[in-house]
Amino acid sequence: MNVIVMQDIKSYLEGFAQFEKDAAQNGLAWLNPIRQAAIDRFSELGFPTTRDEDWRFTNVTAIARTPFRLPHDGYIELAPQDIDPFVFPGLKCSQIVFVNGRYSPGLSNLLPLPNGVRIASLTQALTSDRSLIEPHLAQYADYQRDAFSALNTAFMYDGAFVYITKGTVLQEPIHILYISTATADPIITHPRNLIVMDENSQATIVEDHASLGSDVYFSNVVTEAIVGENSVLSYYFIERESKKAFNVSTLRIQQGRSSNVVTHSMLIGGALVRSNVHLILAGEGGECIVNGLFMSTGRQHMDNYMRVEHASPHCDSRQLYKGILDGRSRGVFHGRIIVHKNAQKTDAKQTNKNLLLSDDAQIDTKPQLEIYADDVKCTHGATIGQMDKDAIFYMRSRGIAEESARALLLLAFAGENLQRMKVEPIRKRLEEIVAQWFNQRKFLESV
Repeated sequence: MNVIVMQDIKSYLEGFAQFEKDAAQNGLAWLNPIRQAAIDRFSELGFPTTRDEDWRFTNVTAIARTPFRLPHDGYIELAPQDIDPFVFPGLKCSQIVFVNGRYSPGLSNLLPLPNGVRIASLTQALTSDRSLIEPHLAQYADYQRDAFSALNTAFMYDGAFVYITKGTVLQEPIHILYISTATADPIITHPRNLIVMDENSQATIVEDHASLGSDVYFSNVVTEAIVGENSVLSYYFIERESKKAFNVSTLRIQQGRSSNVVTHSMLIGGALVRSNVHLILAGEGGECIVNGLFMSTGRQHMDNYMRVEHASPHCDSRQLYKGILDGRSRGVFHGRIIVHKNAQKTDAKQTNKNLLLSDDAQIDTKPQLEIYADDVKCTHGATIGQMDKDAIFYMRSRGIAEESARALLLLAFAGENLQRMKVEPIRKRLEEIVAQWFNQRKFLESV
C-alpha cells in the first residue's frame, strides 16, 4: 500500500476518533463494539483498488483522495417546495426526508400507520426500538469483506428504520428521500437503512438520492432488509444526484421461506456511482427479480455489482440490467449467481444488455455463474450494441425525423425495465426522467 493511500486512511481514522467521542454522549454504548470492529476492519482493508477482482473496472482514487468531512450537526432549513422536484405526482405515500444525512422532521410526512408498524429516523429508533434493531443491525451487510460497508458501519448515525409487523400489508409506499445541499467543503454522509418485515407482510419502499446543487460530495449508503416468511417486498433505488457527486450504495436483502422480492434500480446522476445489490435466498421456495437501468453521459462512471445467492432449494431468480451510455462515459455490469450445494431445483437467469450511443462510450460486462448443486437450471448472457441503423432508416422512410426515431428506439430499449415497475406514479415519473435525459443528452468531449 503506498504512502498516499495510507494518509487517506489515516484521515478517516482521525475522523472516527472525534466521531466516537461525540457519539459517546448519546447513550448508545451497545453500538461501540460494532463501530470499533468496523473501523478496525476498514483500516485493514483500505480502499479497494483495481487489483481487487470485484473492483477490477472501477478506480476509487478520486474518492480516497478527496478531503471529505462529516456534516455539522444541526437542522438545515429547507422549504417544502425545495423538494417538489423529487416527489412523485399522484402518489400517496409516507415520506421520510434526510438533508445532508440528517433527519428532517419538517419535510417528512408520515401517514397513519397500522398498529405496531414503525417508520422512524434510525437515530431515534436506536434508543426507542433497540429490541427490534439490535438483532439485525450490521448482521447482514458484510463489513468484514467490503471496505465501504465497514466505513459506513463505523460512522453510521442516521437513516431510515422501517419495521412491519406480522400479517401487515402496507397499501401506500414508503419514500425515503436523501437530499444533498451546497456546502462550503465536500462532505461525506453514511446513511444507514434497516428494513425488518415479519412473516406474511407486504411493503413497497423507495430509496431516493437527489441533489439541490452541483457540488462534490460522497454518499456512502448501506441498506439491510430482512424479509420474513411469505412476505413480499418491492424495493426501488433511485440515484439522480449531482454530476460531481460520488455514491456507493449497498443493498443487502435476506429472504425467508416463500418470500418474494423485486428490486428496481435506476442510476442517472453522479460522477462515480457504485451500486451493490446482494440478495440471499435463505429459505426454501423464495423468489426474486433484480431489475436495473443505468444511463450515463459525459465522463460518468457507473458500476453495477449484483450478487444473488441461492442458499436453499426450489428458489427462482431473474436479473435484467440495461445500460445506455453516451459521451465518454463508462459502465460496468458484474453479476454473480451463486448456487450453494443444498440449493437443488434452482432456476436462475441473468441478462445484461447495453446500448452505446457514442464511439467513445465503454462498457465492461462480466456475468458469472458459480454452481455447486447438480439439479439446477441456470443461464446468463450479455449483449453490447449500437443503434439499429435499419430501424432508424425504416422510421425515417415513414416520415419520422431522425432524432425522434432515435428517441423512440431508446425509449423502447429502456421500456422493458420501466414496465416492470408496477407503481404507476413512480413509473410515470421515471419515464419522464428518461425522456428528459434523451432530449437533453449531448456528446460531451470533456467535463
